[in-house]
Amino acid sequence: MAKIVKLDSATKDLILEFQKNEMTEFVIYNYLAKKQKNVHNKKVLERLAREEKTHHDFWKKYTNQEVKPDNLKIVLHKFFSKIFGILFTARLMERGERKAQENYEKIIKKIPEAKRILDQEITHEDAIAAMLKDQKLDYIGSIVLGLNDALVELTGALAGLSFALQNTTLVGLAGLITGIAAALSMAASQYLSKKAEGDNKAGTAALYTGIAYILTVFLLVSPFFIFPNYKIDLAITMGIALVIIGSFTFFAAVVQNGSFFRKFAEMALISIGVAFISFLIGIGLRIWLGIEV
Repeated sequence: MAKIVKLDSATKDLILEFQKNEMTEFVIYNYLAKKQKNVHNKKVLERLAREEKTHHDFWKKYTNQEVKPDNLKIVLHKFFSKIFGILFTARLMERGERKAQENYEKIIKKIPEAKRILDQEITHEDAIAAMLKDQKLDYIGSIVLGLNDALVELTGALAGLSFALQNTTLVGLAGLITGIAAALSMAASQYLSKKAEGDNKAGTAALYTGIAYILTVFLLVSPFFIFPNYKIDLAITMGIALVIIGSFTFFAAVVQNGSFFRKFAEMALISIGVAFISFLIGIGLRIWLGIEV
């Protein structure tokens, strides 16, 4: 039975927030567990769900209130699990728990028993790291290869073509042809590379590389078929490139527990740097060759 502790309104509100978070995470972990076919992963997720429910019940003894889970958070995490995989979703939840640890420290001063809850939350990260085989992560290197090469190569090519040709349709067609050809070449190279290493899933790795490359190509080239001004198109393309870099960098940072800003800055600077150099080359070639389209 919980020791009777007199709580001020601010502390009670904080505990109610904890209680709601624990109930929300209990629902999400239960959902993830039910979707798992891997027996080991299923057991770990069920254990995490039970712990979250235990934490909720612990806080309820102090608030004496029922709380409803955060339905928006539940819907978002269900969506993330379908698109980005189970490990991304679980790690994303644990990131939220790490942010709450400072508030736990405040509560522990008034409720020493809460330290047990904090210790369990910290061990969740180790449990997640030890589980979860996710095909999206098995081929993350292939996805990175396709995305990164397409971003660097195509942003540079489109920048150079834009200022050399200054015709949106021609730039779009040239970029599309160049991009598709490069995607097929990159996928074939990935297949041969993996095959040489004795990887019996070389075909799947090549497929991930090719798909990532082609999707990036279509996204980057699309503005040139929509807007008539090549400068606006190039600006939109660079914006799309930054969004793609930011999205994938966030995904990688979450599943690998890495730094988002460092990885984002590195990829963004490389892509923008190559585009700027290509832009200068495009202007130079246009002046040197006297191209008029």
